[in-house]
Amino acid sequence: MSNHEDTPNEQDSYATMNQRVSDRAKKVVHTREMLSKQAVQTKEILSKQAIKLAKQAEEHERFINKVTHLLGVMGFGAFCFLMGSRPQDIPYVYSLFYVIFVPLRWIYYRFKKWHYYLLDFCYYANTIFLIMLLLYPKNEKLFMVCFSFAEGPLAWALIVWRCSLVFSSLDKIVSVLIHLLPGIVFLTIRWWDPATFEAMHPGGNAGRIASWPYVESKSYLWTWLFVVPLVAYTLWQVLYFLIVNVLRGQRLLRDPEVMTSYRELSKKAQKANNIWWRLSGLLGDQNRMFMYILFQALFTVATMALTVPIFLSYKLHVTFQILKVSATIWNGGSFLLEVMPKQVILKEKKKLEMQPIPIQPDQDATMVEKSTGNSHSAETDHS
Repeated sequence: MSNHEDTPNEQDSYATMNQRVSDRAKKVVHTREMLSKQAVQTKEILSKQAIKLAKQAEEHERFINKVTHLLGVMGFGAFCFLMGSRPQDIPYVYSLFYVIFVPLRWIYYRFKKWHYYLLDFCYYANTIFLIMLLLYPKNEKLFMVCFSFAEGPLAWALIVWRCSLVFSSLDKIVSVLIHLLPGIVFLTIRWWDPATFEAMHPGGNAGRIASWPYVESKSYLWTWLFVVPLVAYTLWQVLYFLIVNVLRGQRLLRDPEVMTSYRELSKKAQKANNIWWRLSGLLGDQNRMFMYILFQALFTVATMALTVPIFLSYKLHVTFQILKVSATIWNGGSFLLEVMPKQVILKEKKKLEMQPIPIQPDQDATMVEKSTGNSHSAETDHS
């Protein structure tokens, strides 16, 4: 017998092994199919529940807006009172706000396919703020980096991107506070915190404004208010590009409903055909993303440079807070008087279009008579 010929026992063992492998492969395929079906069913159930909740919210939209307006005004008033009476507690209020509302916003944005907004620079910076306030509250260098973020790109975004303080909209309130609160927190820590005042002036000299940290060297000031924050911003920009445009690029191409900051801004700019749309197209449509990143980088450099005089001057710092709050209130008034009435009219038109036209019993009889008469006349003409 040749060495290359298999014995019957060996052939049986090979057949058994092949059968086992085949059975295992079938089990794996079946398990995957079952898991995928369960995942699809779970997703359908969740989407149905989300749609149901959204419809219920639309039905009670006016009542919800009234409640939101009431809580928003009272909460803002309470925050202003607390800011004057106990400024040392403002960082804890901000931390509580961030821990509660940002996860809720992620859930809402995930349903709306807006969750990539939470990768924007404002959330990256706010996360660093939270780490600094809770873990490293006395770190001077980290405080200055956070100060540059808060009173630089985040603060000027309120004005440039026309953020609106509308108390009847929870989403708009959170958007404003994400950009506004950090600057107020660092204002209270630097100038108003009683612990800071005692540390800087143990003799109780009330004639001077307390400030922390106290910086004399200009090179130290520019390093930690401009250079280091700019490096941290560059790190975020690289990570954002890799995550959104490289790792998740195909996902965004497959689903045009998924929104990012670039998509939203480009759509608005294209619709308005404003100067930003024309400038972003200087190098062609294929390079609009690059131009957007370039403009954002220039905006960040300019606003971070402005934080240096704000950091050094108490009067300028307070004036800047008033400017930010005034801009958001002004934009909120413009939204209520100009944008919201148009939205209400569009919603009412859609509701009327969706509602079926009611038919009265008399109309039903008339329509039946007309239909029978038409059919009779048609038969007569045909004959």
